Amino acid sequence: MHRSVSPPIAVSGALCLAFLLAACGPPASSPSTTSTGPAVTSTASPSTTATTSASPTVTTSPSASSTPEAGWKSYTTADGLTFDYPEDWKITDKAADAAPGGVFLNITNANGKNLADLRTNMVTGAECTVKQPYGVYETQPLPALEQNGTVPRYVFETRTDTTATDPKLMTLFAYGITTAPEPTGTEACPIFHFFNWPPSGAMFGGVYNPFDTTPGNEMHVDTPEVYMGTQEYKNIKKMITSLKPA
Repeated sequence: MHRSVSPPIAVSGALCLAFLLAACGPPASSPSTTSTGPAVTSTASPSTTATTSASPTVTTSPSASSTPEAGWKSYTTADGLTFDYPEDWKITDKAADAAPGGVFLNITNANGKNLADLRTNMVTGAECTVKQPYGVYETQPLPALEQNGTVPRYVFETRTDTTATDPKLMTLFAYGITTAPEPTGTEACPIFHFFNWPPSGAMFGGVYNPFDTTPGNEMHVDTPEVYMGTQEYKNIKKMITSLKPA
């Protein structure tokens, strides 16, 4: 996987709203909800730290387990998906804002920090009108979510808005599940963390904000590389990649 990270990038809440649709056309007949993009309700500022070019970490999906390990719980959605999460994290069902026939879950840690959203029955069509420098830090195929021969993958990636004048608004860091084509070359379409799931599409992901001040954050975590070594990120990745049909 190519990794090309240039200028800094930033993150915004409700993934698709702020950065997925920033340079993409609006979703084709998006459902009537408060957000039309991937999971992320926290507001994040971009990082001003440039990263060096390197190949992303590629891992294979671990074997699925029917019982979560100690300290973890399982959650099953009304429409047939299940995932594991740390028992001290909170899941809020935002049914009033869900797409018709779908679910909308917000996951926060014990201190209320937004970590990810899971949404289903989303309409996900969009057009790529602007490409940006990008970086891929990690990628992992998720065969348990395969649909019609397409295997989604978990990714942690970035995009850089070279037109931004505020360094804190240049870099976007996001993690989640996607079936978008893997980027090549030096530029890519905006982050599009949606994956194919009956009857239309779904999303499960969030954003990394190096400037987040939620109590309990680990100290000196101001780059995506350092964040990947934190227990919080490891738990987020473990939670998202545990998603499978119930």
